[in-house]
Parts: sequence; structure tokens; C-alpha cells
Amino acid sequence: MKLRTTDLTAAAMFVALMAVGANITSIAPFMVVGGVPITLQTFFAILAGVVLGSRLGAIAMMVYAFVGLAGVPVFAKFGAGFGQLISPTFGFIVSFIFTAFATGYIVEKMKKTAGVFVLAALVGMAINYVFGTNWMYAAYKVWASAPDGFTYKMAWLWMVVPLPKDIILAILAGLMGHRLARTLSRSQVRNFRKVS
Repeated sequence: MKLRTTDLTAAAMFVALMAVGANITSIAPFMVVGGVPITLQTFFAILAGVVLGSRLGAIAMMVYAFVGLAGVPVFAKFGAGFGQLISPTFGFIVSFIFTAFATGYIVEKMKKTAGVFVLAALVGMAINYVFGTNWMYAAYKVWASAPDGFTYKMAWLWMVVPLPKDIILAILAGLMGHRLARTLSRSQVRNFRKVS
């Protein structure tokens, strides 16, 4: 896959958006609802897939993960460094790579309708939940200190709180991605006509 300057710029933009999305409550404290912070990482991971495509979207999410592991504070609560690898929630960061790839792949292979974009976004969100929650459960069972009485069911019950928010944001990401794709497509046609 040959990357153009515009591809690298777009990927870098999504790395920056992921960093902002991880710590949005630091900028906008009102986005903490009932003690639960509303992060926008899944939203931007989905958007990366539908806007950049499967491969470039996944590359952008990989870069985000590597930048954080290298020590740049781009993870939630401005976390960074290789110590994040043993965090029970690191699986959600890994899942963003698969989320972006899956959403982009579905959009690339199917008709470019708003419904398909929303479907792709919801599939991406489901991948984020399944991968991240199973990683978290395994982490608590193998290397992290699990809370008393921790079970697989408890891990999933924790995810019920952010679920409505993530479903709404996934649908918005799909609709926004569809709108952006149409806008970019029209722009590319106009540029082609100017060149020819």
C-alpha cells in the first residue's frame, strides 16, 4: 500500500482526534454524566474506518497505539508508556485497529448508502466491545488484581453503562461518515474536471 502525503496527513489527523477523544472530559467536564466520562475514542475509530478506508484507518489506529506506548500521553487520563500494556483496558485500544478496519471494509464492499455506513459503524462498535471486554476479563483473571467476586458476567455488566452512549455515537459516526464520503466524492469529481 503506497501512502501519499494526503493519506499520511489524514491518518495523523485521526491520531490527534483519538488523543482528544480519549481526554475530552479534561476539556469539557460537562461530558461526565452520572460519574461516567463520555469518551469519543470509539466514535473516532469508527470514523477513521469509514472516512480513510479499512487499511489506512487501521494504520492510523496502530500509529495511535504506538505513539501512546512510546510515551506520548494520548491514552485516557493522559496515560502513556509500555506499562499500559498490562492495563486491563488496553484491549480496547487494540480493538480500535480492528474497529477501523472492519467499518472501512464493510463500507468498501457494499453500496454506499447511509444504512450501510450505520451498519458498519455498529459492527465496529460491537468489535470494540467484544474484544475489549474479553481482554479486560482475561487481564483481571491472569495478571491484574480483580475486584472481589469478579466474574465474566460482571465484566459485561460494567459495559452496560456506556452502551447507550456508544450506540448513539456509532450511529452518528456512520451518518457523519456517509455525509463526509459524499462530500469528498463530489470534491474529487470537481478536481478531476478541473485537471482534465
